[in-house]
Amino acid sequence: MGGIGRWLKSLLGEIADVVMPRYCVVCGGRLSVNEHFLCLCCRMDMPLTHFVDNPKGNIMAQRFWGLAPIEKASAFFFFRPHSNMSHIIYDFKYHGNANLAVYMGRMMGGMARYREFLEGIDVIVPVPITKKRRRERGYNQSECLAIGLSIATGLPVDAESVVRTRFTSSQTRLSGAEREENVRNAFAMVGDELEGKHILIVDDVFTTGSTLLACMDALKPLKNYKVSVLTLGYAKM
Repeated sequence: MGGIGRWLKSLLGEIADVVMPRYCVVCGGRLSVNEHFLCLCCRMDMPLTHFVDNPKGNIMAQRFWGLAPIEKASAFFFFRPHSNMSHIIYDFKYHGNANLAVYMGRMMGGMARYREFLEGIDVIVPVPITKKRRRERGYNQSECLAIGLSIATGLPVDAESVVRTRFTSSQTRLSGAEREENVRNAFAMVGDELEGKHILIVDDVFTTGSTLLACMDALKPLKNYKVSVLTLGYAKM
């Protein structure tokens, strides 16, 4: 794009922001032309976990020790319910903002340390939701995160090989044991496309790990595979 084209694009952006101003999903402040979904201040204040610096031994990875043979685990930021930062997840999970989930996936995939974390991964598998819930919401938020990661990294997304086999109640108010029972046998694998691959399971928030463990259980029929996990948020217990 030439200089005139860039100038015209910038001018159109400024006009659009006057006619239809955009606001930060975290603080509610007005966004500048070059900001998207989050203002620069909120991006800089995001409580990053830095789990990518120790992907095999961080506190999230430790939650799987003795339960599932994972290669790596990480989450992007610490999630605290009803905090300002929680608006990011609430907005795409409950308020129809699928594009925000894609943007957050792109943000993760675009960071150098996450690119290192993703080395060796063959395919991204989003945690599936039921057809009923997908109809109600219009999309799978974990798949939107996966799409964003794919855009940033070029890794393929496989949203067909692992499916949700039954509807489960919301995990929000359940204890750890209740969460585990709620998602037991809730997933199944279709076909053998994941055979021999290093699979990255992607979800929105890690709380107890029960959903991710149930999803991993669906992979057990595979004879040769590796699995890692990545979530946008990590909820401190």
